[in-house]
Amino acid sequence: MNIDFTCRNWSLTFQYTKQFTHLICTADLITGLHAEPLTESGLKNLICDIKLITMSIKNYVITEVTANIAGYKATDACLNRVRQFYSQRPFVVPAQRVEVWPFPMSATLAGIRTSQNIPQSHVTDFCLPFPKDARATICFENPCNQKMQVTTCGRNFPDMPMNTFDQQFFQLQLNVSNLDLLFEATNEYEDALTTPRNTATLRLNPHTDLTIFLIILQCQRNSNGALTFEVLDNQNQNISVEVKGAPIYQGATDSYYNVDTSGKRPPPPILCTVHDTFWLFSPATDRN
Repeated sequence: MNIDFTCRNWSLTFQYTKQFTHLICTADLITGLHAEPLTESGLKNLICDIKLITMSIKNYVITEVTANIAGYKATDACLNRVRQFYSQRPFVVPAQRVEVWPFPMSATLAGIRTSQNIPQSHVTDFCLPFPKDARATICFENPCNQKMQVTTCGRNFPDMPMNTFDQQFFQLQLNVSNLDLLFEATNEYEDALTTPRNTATLRLNPHTDLTIFLIILQCQRNSNGALTFEVLDNQNQNISVEVKGAPIYQGATDSYYNVDTSGKRPPPPILCTVHDTFWLFSPATDRN
């Protein structure tokens, strides 16, 4: 088929948003196509009729559940020795506590700049999801920002501003997720970090699920060329945390600020703080 001949008199400007979305959130549904004259020479514009719908689910059946768990094999004799050792001794299990802090202000046409005062106690990591709907809880996409940085306690994380599509940012996220050596990232995770969503003139509709994006920043500092990991601890006193960034491509093609074609804007970004903590278990007592 001669594509050039077929499309010679058509302007293919589809005005709709194709994306994976969270159930109970809104989405674009194409209800029809029609042509409108564009020029006197016969050029026509192919227009999509769009209806905004809310995705929901009435019923579901779980048919299979699988889990891949990495660990070390221990013999029964080894497990019995461990049980015997701790039967009369308390023991500590290291753990992490995650606290969620939505920022007060949403992104604007110029980008993101918002801050809030939160208590910090033994903070080891900052996590930044960027929801496109206030009801979304697991679907987060790349905001396609540059010059992005978190500032708190007089320090910047990371030291240099980030571009969420460059190689340095990609490697940073693999490192903090322990996916740079023994364990490998899934294709979906790599796609979410590397697949462009727009250009200066076009908004790109994805063909794969890109909704597992999350920025993770470890609390680290550069000490004489070596990275030192440490916690942020202000004795639970409130201190300002600011996040800022600018769109890589500003305007109509900004896929984060322009959630859909109906003028919907994203809610504020979210800050998750990860805290070191522990569980203390006492020996089991006989209640007979």
